[in-house]
Amino acid sequence: MATFPTPTLFPNAPCHGGAEPPASSQTRSAADSVGIARLAAASPCADAKRGTEYFVLPVRSILNACESSRVPFPWTINPYRGCEFGCLYCYARYTHEYMELDGGDFERKIYAKANAGPIVSRDLSEKCASGEHIAIGSATDPYQPAEKEFGVTRSILERMAERDGLSLSITTKSDQIVRDADLLRKISARSSLTINVTIVTLRTRLARLLEPRAPRPDLRLKALRALRDAGLAVGAFAMPILPGLTDSDAHLEALAHAASESGAQWFLAAPLFLMPSSAKHFLPFVEEKFPRLAKRYREWYSRAAYPPDDYRKEISEKVAALRRKYGLGSSPAQAHPGPPPPQLSLALKEPSREKRVVSC
Repeated sequence: MATFPTPTLFPNAPCHGGAEPPASSQTRSAADSVGIARLAAASPCADAKRGTEYFVLPVRSILNACESSRVPFPWTINPYRGCEFGCLYCYARYTHEYMELDGGDFERKIYAKANAGPIVSRDLSEKCASGEHIAIGSATDPYQPAEKEFGVTRSILERMAERDGLSLSITTKSDQIVRDADLLRKISARSSLTINVTIVTLRTRLARLLEPRAPRPDLRLKALRALRDAGLAVGAFAMPILPGLTDSDAHLEALAHAASESGAQWFLAAPLFLMPSSAKHFLPFVEEKFPRLAKRYREWYSRAAYPPDDYRKEISEKVAALRRKYGLGSSPAQAHPGPPPPQLSLALKEPSREKRVVSC
């Protein structure tokens, strides 16, 4: 497969917390584990660079069922476990705990799913009914740095391009997605496809603090424009909104304006959803870098994964006003004629105590 070098895309940033992992930290015994933890412990280390280890993970399935009635899609695909972007607020850190790993390893140990193309072909034939929505990138970014070397996402999309009548969405922070524009056009010609580009802030320094290895905000906006110019249905996810950091009127307006100028067809935003496994990493960061906000975060997120209802309502009203001002849709369904895929954010749903099944 051809490679597409993008030298400015993934800077040499330190690991979360500034610590480098040992040369080889995969020391658990597979015999002592079960299920996905056993598979992870037995996975060979394929590479190590930038303070991150990469493993090839054997899997039985690529398509994952979402059984909770509160999750807005029936199926998910996450080509990788773990995400090197290392977003400090990421709710999906808990998914590493299924492999008996700490949430702090989420960006340090990346697992590429083996034989994804053939497996997803089988899954699509045996599991997914025609038109049922599949959300790609619900927990980890499908275009994180590992994709340049392992190509798991592309191998999945190549099989999807051979089929008719799929309902798909892809959510990413990476402009690496532009590499696959021609392939995405092939899929869009035969199926419903929407793409969500996530941009939390336009402030480069703040973005680097919050999302150490994610592409710069301007690169994401350029990718959004490039995908729209390619005739694809694309919108902007301005989420999570971080209380006291990215929730000012000026900040939200700048995001909506930039999204509109870049051709976004919809604009979705919601406040921070902070799982306990993420809170133990994110809250100390807030205390260190933004001590004036620490009390508010502790008070709000020690009780629940969501901020108070009145704050959520205030943000919702602000975002709705911005959509009206800039002519942006509130969902992909408003901009795309195909089967309407539900928007991809647990943060827009009420808290659920049902089993979380969007992690695979």
